[in-house]
Amino acid sequence: MNLSKQRLKIYLLNGPNLNRLGLREPEVYGSTTLAELETHCRHYAQSLSIDLDCRQSNHEGQLVDWIHQAEGEAQAIILNAGAYSHSSIALHDALRSVTLPCLEVHISNIHRREAFRHHSYTAMASVGVIAGLGIMGYELAILALERILRNK
Repeated sequence: MNLSKQRLKIYLLNGPNLNRLGLREPEVYGSTTLAELETHCRHYAQSLSIDLDCRQSNHEGQLVDWIHQAEGEAQAIILNAGAYSHSSIALHDALRSVTLPCLEVHISNIHRREAFRHHSYTAMASVGVIAGLGIMGYELAILALERILRNK
């Protein structure tokens, strides 16, 4: 399917504790709230003719369900699985079970943090990883997926 002119849809899925953005460790995650992040990303995506469906859950199974649902409704997924990146084989398997490209995003540089954060199960099922660039990482993920999808 040629997506060069079609309006695209991307699921933006945020995992556990990302509902605490702006409050939780602002020295690591910044002062932007999840609502502000989602509004900013929706506006940026709209400028690229992309509809962005933003969702957040602290529950692993809900994220798995949304990944499955995305296959019938979207062309790609942006996933910040938070701590589940480092522990969830279920999310890895869910990403592998769909045919959509996924870009993994982390606000902090996971490689400059605790050793247990250096491995990501979800990254193994993603086309790429953006880490350590703050909320700009989400913009870069939107742009990258737009180019990947339109250049298929």
